[in-house]
Amino acid sequence: MARKPDEHGDKGDDATAHWQKRSAGNKALTKPRSRRGGGRPTIADVARKAGVGAITVSRALRDPERVSEDLRRQIQAAVDELGYVPDPNARALASARAEVFGVLVPSLTNNVFAEVVRGIYDSLSDGPFRVQLGNTHYSGLEEERLLQVFGPQRPAALIVAGVDQTPTARKLLESAGCPVVQVMETGPNPVDMLVGFSHFEGGRAATEHMIEVGYRRIGFIGARMDPRSQRRLAGYRAATEAAGLFDPRLVTTTPVPSSVTLGRELFRDALAKMPTLDGVFCNNDDIALGVLFECHRAAIAVPKSIGIVGFNDLDMMQSAFPSITSVRTYRYEIGRRSVAMALAAIAGKRPEQRVVDLGFELIRRESTAR
Repeated sequence: MARKPDEHGDKGDDATAHWQKRSAGNKALTKPRSRRGGGRPTIADVARKAGVGAITVSRALRDPERVSEDLRRQIQAAVDELGYVPDPNARALASARAEVFGVLVPSLTNNVFAEVVRGIYDSLSDGPFRVQLGNTHYSGLEEERLLQVFGPQRPAALIVAGVDQTPTARKLLESAGCPVVQVMETGPNPVDMLVGFSHFEGGRAATEHMIEVGYRRIGFIGARMDPRSQRRLAGYRAATEAAGLFDPRLVTTTPVPSSVTLGRELFRDALAKMPTLDGVFCNNDDIALGVLFECHRAAIAVPKSIGIVGFNDLDMMQSAFPSITSVRTYRYEIGRRSVAMALAAIAGKRPEQRVVDLGFELIRRESTAR
């Protein structure tokens, strides 16, 4: 059967050819544009060629010592092959940083961290930098979230409490592209720089002091038990085990946030487990003061019947009656030193000593003066 002519005439083949030509023209108009700068290779091209991320390429070109030698060679080979030349204008824009120090602490009401923050503010008061505070509430996930907020703002430096970041938080700190100072700790593997003291050694020194003055059934009482308190407990255990005095019944802890009232309650619990308790090392001064108040209520003589040691040496330790022995930590100086280290790095004079141990001091007072 003969094909029925098109209603406009037998022009089907001509129409098809017309639309094919028009479609080809449109494709030519919408083909991908060439790279900016007339085909000049970009950092993304180098990253693809080297099989790494663009951030890694940027770090290798900007700060080679932070990248392994093998990776540097791999990236340099890609740079040479592509003929990549960094754009000085883009580099200047990328390197621009806010005149802000990002500061992350686990609490803004805890006197311990308030002193660190005061040291930071005082050290920056006469310069161009401002402080942006973040409260992690002792949460690793909240620390991650805050770092994700701070990072895109390109702070001049980051000061972060502790060394127990989650793997994600640590990666965020490592890729921040600015000086990072971790505070209130010491250790062998900082992200960048570290200033503080050993909580383990502080706990051991406090316990050894109690053993030296004659206490034998020495309990540990701790609240919240964040990683710093866990290290103080480890120091206590090391000292009591070395003296043959450790007994798990002597340890009383809770994840509940610390308070003086909680110290009283925990001391009652400790006595119920071990009525012959004759000494208490507390993970902080709030707990130690609560123990002292409960001793007053129960007519337990301090230091004759029981000795008390706190940690951090807040003002109330000296004012208590009897005054309470405590481990003094230099929080204000830690804040000041962290700023000094960050400013030196910003100025291109990164300190040779990346880990600074400011130590601690055991302040002996009436509560252990047997």
